[in-house]
Amino acid sequence: MRVWVLGSGSKGNAVLLESGDTRVLVDAGFQVRELAKRLAAVGVAPQSVRACVVTHEHGDHVRGAAAAAARWGWELHASEGTTAACDTLTAADVRTFEPGASFALGGIDVRTVPVPHDAAGPVAVVATAARSGARVGVCYDLGYASDPVRVAMRELDVLVLEANHDEGMLRAGPYPPSVQGRIAGRSGHLSNRAAAKLARECANGNLRHVVLAHLSEVCNAAATATEAVTTALAGTRFRGHVHAASQHRCVGPFTPRMSRCAPAPQQLSLAL
Repeated sequence: MRVWVLGSGSKGNAVLLESGDTRVLVDAGFQVRELAKRLAAVGVAPQSVRACVVTHEHGDHVRGAAAAAARWGWELHASEGTTAACDTLTAADVRTFEPGASFALGGIDVRTVPVPHDAAGPVAVVATAARSGARVGVCYDLGYASDPVRVAMRELDVLVLEANHDEGMLRAGPYPPSVQGRIAGRSGHLSNRAAAKLARECANGNLRHVVLAHLSEVCNAAATATEAVTTALAGTRFRGHVHAASQHRCVGPFTPRMSRCAPAPQQLSLAL
């Protein structure tokens, strides 16, 4: 299993999962031309992607999904609520599921997990490589770590985890109180502190990479988020690395330990 974060933040999100000859996107929150550019940056032809699993209907996660699927022949998967809440998905050929459902996409088994967020039927995703058993969690856009989320994110090899804002920076930032309340609320986004707590609960001996995603460009900083999560993981069984995803460049590939899969190319960070 290999994981690329093609970009993550309020302007667009897309995560590429690869297992054998199966390639699956979690979200396609960029316009088609930008998706093609980012896939090309990691050496992937858009036509080789089998499917896109949409976590929820907000534009930064679904913006290019329907158009890309139509152009390149991808399968589209989204919850019934997400599909009904998004005009471009409603008009597309979407394979719908109930949050919590599982399904196979070639060499990748997908489990969806309901998350608390201000959307219709939002989910996190746990993907398992059928051949090696390597497990990847993609968990962003949630207001708090519910019990189903905490259970689902255990025993992972790679965790892509929201660390949206620093609480102090949010309070001191430019957003009005109503927006601050939505961001910090139980249907909003995880703070660095909440992400650190969840990462600590998820720590295990196989967890090789924690990739912090959906960082606010206004109320957070990569170094601040990384330090918070790294500190929380000290003293646990975690012996891996903490990274910060970027809105503007691709990062990866992130791979399980060699005990789980064959070695992969050296990790790269690709500016676009």
